[in-house]
Amino acid sequence: MAEFDTIRSGAGTRAAEIDAGLRAHMNKVYSTMSVGMLLTFAVAWAVGTSPSLLGMFRDPITLQPNILGWIVMFAPLGMIFGFGAAINRLSAAGAQLFFYAFAAVMGLSLAWIFVAFTGFSIAQVFLVTSIAFAGLSLWGYTTKKDISGWGSFLIMGVIGILVASIINIFLGSPAIMFAISILGVLIFAGLTAYDTQKIKNTYLEHAHSGDSEWLGKAAIMGALNLYLDFINMFMFLLQLLGNRE
Repeated sequence: MAEFDTIRSGAGTRAAEIDAGLRAHMNKVYSTMSVGMLLTFAVAWAVGTSPSLLGMFRDPITLQPNILGWIVMFAPLGMIFGFGAAINRLSAAGAQLFFYAFAAVMGLSLAWIFVAFTGFSIAQVFLVTSIAFAGLSLWGYTTKKDISGWGSFLIMGVIGILVASIINIFLGSPAIMFAISILGVLIFAGLTAYDTQKIKNTYLEHAHSGDSEWLGKAAIMGALNLYLDFINMFMFLLQLLGNRE
């Protein structure tokens, strides 16, 4: 009986350690994501409110990108693929630095919104996105339902709207843009819940290993996924709800 109590006590202690570790892991994910978000919007605001800086990337009147603007527009996509390929060779500190560099480049690519939309509508949509993101992420963290099956469908949806968005750059169809924005909000809302549950489950599956370096990189990768969910949901909502200048 005493031996059973010792085993039970040890199991309870281990469970408490995992719970505490999970909270610390999720805090790191959200804090890293938040710093990245602040960096993105700080860079976007600084460039977008400076005609001389914005003019380096886009025509200040038509907002059409020049060669450097096209490079900046597609640079984040290239960096995501590069990050995925290099993550195993990077240290946790290196991965975090790469994430912040990515967030800064993303800010350059989004700077035009401060000319195209009113400051009030940007702030309003940011608030709406924040509330929606918090609710969806909380649901993904707390739900007992296994939503891992959503992944393949959501990724196919992302690929679909990415291809459609690139095509519509040249077509310039408002109807297509409206449809893409509606689908984009729904897809990235689903991804917010899906990615949150995935981050949680990934930690629980590997917590016993005690590999702090791997867990540190997993937190950065999780922050990147949630950051992308937020940014994309924000941009699609801005297309739908934002007031243009």
